[in-house]
Amino acid sequence: MRKPHLLAFDPADHLVDDTAIAVYLTEALAADDAVHFQDALQAVARARGMAHIAESTGLGRESLYKALKPGAHPRFDTVQRVLGALGVRLTVTPLDHSGQA
Repeated sequence: MRKPHLLAFDPADHLVDDTAIAVYLTEALAADDAVHFQDALQAVARARGMAHIAESTGLGRESLYKALKPGAHPRFDTVQRVLGALGVRLTVTPLDHSGQA
């Protein structure tokens, strides 16, 4: 029996508009996992074009790749600049402590 050939999934291929990007980043942030959010941010930056994001943030393309690579610890300022270049921003809302969803 022949093994099926699976294609690698790249979320950047599906982030085609501002709404999809905002939803994807919001869900990644809601997961409360910094590594997951950083992976999502990198996927969105790739979807928009790293060269374009680098230019918009004032960062070098190599610096941007380095800041968003797995295991990196980008400065909050860098994250804010990337989010701004993507046309989105973080928002803060109170946690629901009532025990209800």
